[in-house]
Amino acid sequence: MSDDLLLAGAMLLNIAGFAWLALAMDTHWQEVSGGGKTPRRGRTPLRIAAAVAFLMSLLACKLCDHASIAALVWVMSLTAGALLVAFALTWRPGLLRPFSWLIRRASRADTEP
Repeated sequence: MSDDLLLAGAMLLNIAGFAWLALAMDTHWQEVSGGGKTPRRGRTPLRIAAAVAFLMSLLACKLCDHASIAALVWVMSLTAGALLVAFALTWRPGLLRPFSWLIRRASRADTEP
């Protein structure tokens, strides 16, 4: 796989990770969904998904470069991902709605008998 694709994937994974962390908080969930609090069962899957996304991003960076450079690139992409999610929450919270599929799935499990 090309290094450019791996680095782009790492960046997308960091954005997804920060989006999932943000959606695990009631304030951001209300901004994105326009509804009530984050479903209780939905917080843990969002946090786990974020951790997995960050680890997969680190692995993608490691596959591109040596460990020292990979760590630097990973930290820089984490910073960029955090900024992009923060800007999205500030100006267009609806852009993060596609990342809420995890929590919607968990809330359906809450309502089903």
